[in-house]
Amino acid sequence: MDQTVFRMAPKTYIHVLDATTNITRVEVGPRTFVRQENEQVVLGPESMITVPSRHYVIIENPVIRDAEGQLVYEGDGAHKQVKLKHAEQEIRLACDPFPLWPGEVLRQSVTPLTIVKADTALKLRAVLDFEDQAAGVSRVAGDEWLFRGPGTYTPRVEVQVDLVLQATIILPNQSLRVRARKEMKDHMGVDRVTGEEWLVSQVGAYLPGVFEEVIRTVDAIVLTDKVALHVRALKTFSDVFGKERRTGEEWLITTEDTDTYIPGIYEDVVAEVEITVLTNRQYAVVLNPCGENGRPDLGAKKQVVGPAQFFLKPGEELQDGAVQEIHVLSEDSGLVLKAIEAFTDDFPAKGAVKRNPGDRWMVRGPTEFVPPVHVEVVAHRRAIPLDDSEGIYVRDTQTGAVRAVIGETYMLNENEELWDKTLPPQVEELLSDSRDPMMDRTSDAHAMAKAKGKGKGRREKSRVVSFRVPHNAACQLYDFKQKKARVVFGPEMVMLQPDEQFTQLSLSGGKPKRPNEIQSLCLLLGPDFCTDIIVIETADHARLQVQLSYNWHFDVDQNDPEAAAALFSVPDFVGDLCKAVASRVRGAVAGVQFDDFHKNSAKIIRSSVFGLTNEGKVKDMFQFSANKLCITSIDIQSAEPVDQRTRDALQKSVQLAIEITTNSQEAAARHEAQRLEQEARGRLERQKIQDEAEAESSRMKLLELQASSAAVESSGQAKAEAQSRAEAARIEGEAAVKQAELKASAQKIEAEAELERLQAARKAELDYIQKQDELELAKAAKLAEMERVKFESMVAAIGSDTLLAMAQAGPEMQVKLLQGLGIQSTLITDGKSPINLFQTANGLIGGAAPAASGTTTEQ
Repeated sequence: MDQTVFRMAPKTYIHVLDATTNITRVEVGPRTFVRQENEQVVLGPESMITVPSRHYVIIENPVIRDAEGQLVYEGDGAHKQVKLKHAEQEIRLACDPFPLWPGEVLRQSVTPLTIVKADTALKLRAVLDFEDQAAGVSRVAGDEWLFRGPGTYTPRVEVQVDLVLQATIILPNQSLRVRARKEMKDHMGVDRVTGEEWLVSQVGAYLPGVFEEVIRTVDAIVLTDKVALHVRALKTFSDVFGKERRTGEEWLITTEDTDTYIPGIYEDVVAEVEITVLTNRQYAVVLNPCGENGRPDLGAKKQVVGPAQFFLKPGEELQDGAVQEIHVLSEDSGLVLKAIEAFTDDFPAKGAVKRNPGDRWMVRGPTEFVPPVHVEVVAHRRAIPLDDSEGIYVRDTQTGAVRAVIGETYMLNENEELWDKTLPPQVEELLSDSRDPMMDRTSDAHAMAKAKGKGKGRREKSRVVSFRVPHNAACQLYDFKQKKARVVFGPEMVMLQPDEQFTQLSLSGGKPKRPNEIQSLCLLLGPDFCTDIIVIETADHARLQVQLSYNWHFDVDQNDPEAAAALFSVPDFVGDLCKAVASRVRGAVAGVQFDDFHKNSAKIIRSSVFGLTNEGKVKDMFQFSANKLCITSIDIQSAEPVDQRTRDALQKSVQLAIEITTNSQEAAARHEAQRLEQEARGRLERQKIQDEAEAESSRMKLLELQASSAAVESSGQAKAEAQSRAEAARIEGEAAVKQAELKASAQKIEAEAELERLQAARKAELDYIQKQDELELAKAAKLAEMERVKFESMVAAIGSDTLLAMAQAGPEMQVKLLQGLGIQSTLITDGKSPINLFQTANGLIGGAAPAASGTTTEQ
């Protein structure tokens, strides 16, 4: 430092290094210090350290002082310097200001002493061995203890503050769970081993000991009439009620034991148990009920019928996990029961009956039934109401017999169950189709339009299968058990017995006919028609494609079972019909030429199918003897060659024939025209000569006429023009008059129609208003009459004396009240209208009448 003179204020100091001796000394103010050549100021000037009351500082490498407090130096003479405690610390409390000697370090600045409040403590640990004179004990390194408040803690270099402990407030219904970190005695003087836990329940502030560790605060569990505590023992101990509990034991704590409960160290709270409440319409079956010793009786059952309330004890549980409702059986319901063990059934409806395991019986309503614990409810049965067209399939579980119950309300008994009738998938599809069966026509027009989709509904298999047979149709049912078939004619509702099945029809369809195109359950009896396309070949090998339409019907006696069964003897009557007709037509056409067939196709085909009578006429009908199917007519809709070359040749021949006919007719017409032309030319020459002769004579007459006509022409033209203009004017006038007459007539008709409409509307409105007024008058008269009758009835019911007494009751009561109060006169007002009381009061006071005859003025 280049500065030579240092003026130091009081309470300041500097460190001066003597370069000659290499010793640093302290110079303290107030003074003026002049630095020598061999000296150097290495620190300062600095203010002295002032430690006020209740503060402290920590000095590292402090100076050594003797017993009298004087500094201890080392060396002698000019080489004397202050001796230090190296690597040590010193805590200095409130004292006079002091400088830092060379080598001393201010490790911690001026710090207030730690004030330990009430319910607070410092956890101290000795880092060096020392004698604690305040406590009168010797501390070794590693010792731990508490400095409890309230108080001021004076620090020591041998002691380290590890932790500030706050007291834990223990409220009512609370406990503190504490663990011992090493062997010790607690605040109650009880010896504790390392790791031991216990509860501190004293209400107030609790400051744990130095070797105590607070785990958590345990709140008491509030027990009510509806909540209990399920507790398990973690080890063998005696609980707060003085009862010994073994490891793993479980029990309930209810309000009968205590209102609030704090679980102990060796107790584990399993759950809070809600009370089970049973109404008078409920019951419960308790599994593994606890006996008198408090242990569950495994495998046993106990039934509790309401009204009741109870807690499920440990190990107990409700059957099916819930409270059961009492079975209330009506007249159309019942319960199927099965005994799971032997017992005596004393149900009132049956009396005392001994039941063996596996027995089944049924309880029918109306009644209330609570199943005993020995009984299992197999099923709940309800009566099934059935209409005349409804039924169910019922199977006896003992005999296996299946029967159909139709048209009655039926309830299954204990040995019966619903039986599902299975039908083929195609039959199920036809039954589920929502369309009317009449739409399932076997004719081609309807067959091509028939939908391929399935029905939306699903049949309930236990219900009797029903099918509506449409009018003029038949349906066959086959009983596999009796091996018999029956035919039902429509309109009729068919209901299948358990062993019956539908005879499904698979008919040909399309053009030409293809098998299995139409699926149906009923057979239409006709009359109907079908169309087919067949290929035929003539004797000259011309192949033709013919489209034929047949009208058919079934000729059957519905009262004859054999004839009815014959209807279904041919599975595909449409295919057989078309095949038989096609065979006959092919055979007949094969023996004729193309030209003959082209000219007489209808006769050839009809005669081939229907046959001829002895007189050579075509018969009217063709019948199949197997199923009584009759064909009544055949219509040929088209006939075209199959081979394209034949079709082209036929077209060319037709065109050639047309051309030849046209040419011949054209030639004949030309020859006739030439002949007529020659004849006309001869007649023309003769006529020409005659005309020339007549022309000369006529020319003379012409000249005469020309002269006369020239005179007439001049006058006639003017006359004709005048007549034409007059005629035109006359026609135009007549047309205008006619138009005006028609327009007037139309307006007259419109006016008359509008007048009639208005008259009708006014008349209808007047009639409506008149009738409405009449109804209102009638209504008012009836209401008045009703009120009169009502009033007369009320008056008659109450009586005239009663009414008189009611009318006089108010004033008489007021008079009696005033008489009882002793008031001779009163003035009653509504409080809104002003009253002149100056003169009124004089009249009231001066002329007061007796109390019995007091005057009441009401305003």
